[in-house]
Amino acid sequence: MNIILILVDSLNKHCLQMFNPQSECRTPFLDRFGEKSHIFENHFIASLPCMPARREIFAGRKEFLWRPWGSLEVFDPRLPSIIGAKGFNTGIVTDHYHYWEEEANGYLQGFRSIEFIRGHEYDAWRVPDAEPLPKWVEKMAEFRARQYVGQYYANVRDFKDEEDYFPAKVFSKAADWLADNASKGPFFLQIESFDVHEPFDTPEPYGSMYNRTGKSKDDFNIWPPYQVYDDLDAFMAQTSEEELAFLRSQYLGKATMADVWFGRFMDKMDELSLWGDTMVIFTTDHGHDLGERGIFGKQHPHYDSHANIPMIVWHPEHQGDGRRVTGLTQTVDLFATVIEAAGADLPEANRHSRSLMPLIRNESADIRDAILYGTFGQGICVCDGDWTLFRAPLEGKPLYVYSTAITRPLIVDNPVDGRVGKLPEPPVDQGYFDPTVPLPMWKIPIEIDPRTRENYLYNRAQDPGQTRNLWDSEPEQRERLLALARKLMDEEGCPPEQYERLGMAGPH
Repeated sequence: MNIILILVDSLNKHCLQMFNPQSECRTPFLDRFGEKSHIFENHFIASLPCMPARREIFAGRKEFLWRPWGSLEVFDPRLPSIIGAKGFNTGIVTDHYHYWEEEANGYLQGFRSIEFIRGHEYDAWRVPDAEPLPKWVEKMAEFRARQYVGQYYANVRDFKDEEDYFPAKVFSKAADWLADNASKGPFFLQIESFDVHEPFDTPEPYGSMYNRTGKSKDDFNIWPPYQVYDDLDAFMAQTSEEELAFLRSQYLGKATMADVWFGRFMDKMDELSLWGDTMVIFTTDHGHDLGERGIFGKQHPHYDSHANIPMIVWHPEHQGDGRRVTGLTQTVDLFATVIEAAGADLPEANRHSRSLMPLIRNESADIRDAILYGTFGQGICVCDGDWTLFRAPLEGKPLYVYSTAITRPLIVDNPVDGRVGKLPEPPVDQGYFDPTVPLPMWKIPIEIDPRTRENYLYNRAQDPGQTRNLWDSEPEQRERLLALARKLMDEEGCPPEQYERLGMAGPH
């Protein structure tokens, strides 16, 4: 059997009509795919953002309590290498430029073939000119560094129609890969479209599809800030409901554009008669808040709006026919799922990933009773399906990075001690801090400014929009969820100081 894993970055579950019938966003090809597949209702993030989520997929390891965004560790298994050892031809087609940064070494090297589409976001593809920037780029530069928005403009300034944009290139190249390789034996193909990620630079006809403001990207900022807290606050203080409506329309337009080109890829699968022996997993790494609660992006607290993410799975031997799977699952579970589907063995040290195959075979309703998720240096999130709790870190408590390597990690959540280019603090210790890691790790102090010191408790069953904070009014549920979080931290493993930092009792 063949396996295809498709990631459409930053795709919100609630913009898809199969999950939210009230959404105006049209994704007919994804709807068609969902009609014959398993639709996962309670699929969640685990470690955020982009590369932490991918370490879960490639290595089956949650990292958000141990370290920030960074390279694969020397002890990490490599998913494509495991699959390749079972005789699969492995390939990846992606425009996710973070893979080529220093802080993301090791992810792609296990594939036999790599097709990389250049030019998204800050990708250093084309040399920016000294020419004046057009009005829409100047709008982005109001809250982002000119060199970065100038780089994006240099990359896309010659784009003329949708065929030039990234979803078209990614899914077209993926279809070409199938045409070249589908007849050469079993294969594992990973496809990643960085869109619908920002900037929300959406070509026609999609830019007008949901836009009722009569305005264009010359009028509004299509790349709002969110990594730097003060910049986000400043943007939200001066924005308008009209600008937010325009931004959301461009996001939805990108989602429809990605769907159209996903449909072209499905046409190639039809043409090659691959559905009868190919498993297809469609999902994302996280969603993206679009001004809800005054925030953008995917930062803590991790509300369902960006943490409960879409996943649809086709399996030729266990056809879903649109069946809704309600059990709790997480990004990290893709690792074990692909390995089982390929007939390979899970690494003995696997601690975090659980195969989805019992749910796909309809042998079980659940593989997890509850889940933990979060971003390094922030709080912790726990959900049991009906209730969600967000616990913020206490002030003045220590935080350490644990890694076998001393690198310049790309911290994307506003560290106090600076960003890319600053040397890390010297390690304070080295030892065997994780019993599943057969090598000594450095213990490196770091400071990160939390997004919030406030705690939250929500009843998802009664308040699906998570608008009523019950932290003070539901002490019994609060203590139950805190105890559940401690239990999961014990089972999944974390540095001992995280209990103190999060205001919890020590390990049981």
